[in-house]
Amino acid sequence: MTRIDLAYRKTAVEGASGFGLLVALFDTLAGNIQRAAEAERANDIEKRSYEIKHALLVIGCLEDWASRGPGGELADQLIGFYRKLRHNLVQAQIQRSASLMEKQMAGVLHIRQLWQQADMRRDGAGPDVLRPMNGLEFAAMQGETRHSNWSA
Repeated sequence: MTRIDLAYRKTAVEGASGFGLLVALFDTLAGNIQRAAEAERANDIEKRSYEIKHALLVIGCLEDWASRGPGGELADQLIGFYRKLRHNLVQAQIQRSASLMEKQMAGVLHIRQLWQQADMRRDGAGPDVLRPMNGLEFAAMQGETRHSNWSA
């Protein structure tokens, strides 16, 4: 990701509602999975591993936010979705299956669409789903940890 892309995303996130932040995170997650599938097809193991690693980081943040909230049925369903998604992405990486990765991306895009619809229905007075992120949290979500030597 270039500095310009990062600056654009940072600006977009700073003015976003909680639902808007969720949509942005799901966009990031879908992009990670898509690039991982493309890397798998190109036999680029390093890029695939990086993209899956970042997707797992995003999933972990989403799951953490869901578990810290007020709870309830929606939180339980989201936590279950995130756990299954994490499991399936790890399995897709183990099996080296780009199609399984893309299947997971379809589920992510479906949930993203639901968050986007909720944001459009919001009248401005409704609750925010996520608290605003500080600069360090935002940098972590955008892959600033990419200098790590971790790989799967």
